[in-house]
Amino acid sequence: MSVDRLEHIISVFGSFDENLRLIEDELNVRITDRNSELALTGDDENIMYAEHAINGLLSLAAKGENIDSRSVRYIIGLVREGHEDKISELARDVICITAKGKPVKAKTLGQKTYVEAIGKKTITLGIGPAGTGKTYLAVAAAVAAFRDKSVNRIILTRPAVEAGERLGFLPGDLQSKVDPYLRPLYDALFEMLGAETYQKYLERGNIEVAPLAYMRGRTLDDSFIILDEAQNTSREQMKMFLTRLGFGSKIVITGDITQIDLPAEKTSGLKEAMRVLDNVQDVAVCRLTGADVVRHVLVQRIIDAYERYEKSRPSEPARTPPRSRRKPSEKS
Repeated sequence: MSVDRLEHIISVFGSFDENLRLIEDELNVRITDRNSELALTGDDENIMYAEHAINGLLSLAAKGENIDSRSVRYIIGLVREGHEDKISELARDVICITAKGKPVKAKTLGQKTYVEAIGKKTITLGIGPAGTGKTYLAVAAAVAAFRDKSVNRIILTRPAVEAGERLGFLPGDLQSKVDPYLRPLYDALFEMLGAETYQKYLERGNIEVAPLAYMRGRTLDDSFIILDEAQNTSREQMKMFLTRLGFGSKIVITGDITQIDLPAEKTSGLKEAMRVLDNVQDVAVCRLTGADVVRHVLVQRIIDAYERYEKSRPSEPARTPPRSRRKPSEKS
């Protein structure tokens, strides 16, 4: 197969041809570069996959996309599933520009569907494992809406539930106590806006980052509201949060139903909301999977391994609360 543009070749090949070596390892083929002519050797089916993958990567490079190992693995996965025709859909519009000038874009088809749902629907539920960009993309969409003056403020909240640990006494004022729970939201906002701009909007009241308990009794108009780690809400908290929606506002709810830190006897508000809201008009339920993980490749393998384990092990019997024992009445 021939390749025309040198800059596209350099982008697709990667540093020291690391992307080509990855394609070779994943598809068990041999790729040789001879003056813009790529010679592929191996099994016929794998050669076909490799050609489709390289052509797909070249089309992304031609549209200015950054090609890294994660991109290569994802494109190979699409090709193996017969979805090479969808590769062109990955060259999408920019959601937001970070404070350092980096464009934020959806990197997988699942993320693309999620971002489109956020744009079209008033309430969007983004459910998926760690590393799928649920919170990051939601914050990017919120900042974009704020910059476009579609909303007047950004509100980010999450339940203050410890992840299977007991942190004990935390020193400081109330804000110091809740900050550790909200740190991932701060980090995303800092990257999008920069620390100084974030602080300015915080002081003006355009940005609010607070625990979920602070939402009770409020009606939130002209706001972009994100509820993060929603798998740790109770059913009562979730209903309370959903009914905070005011005119001109948008809600995004994110969570991972495989990492619920609630007591065993408590129902996750997110799991219930997925069932209750699935067919409600102007509400989207987006389910991201391990294929949408954009962190280290090992994160995706860990998620896949846990999914296989959960499917193979026998289901545990439901836990019932212990019955209280009554002391026999004493005889006089």
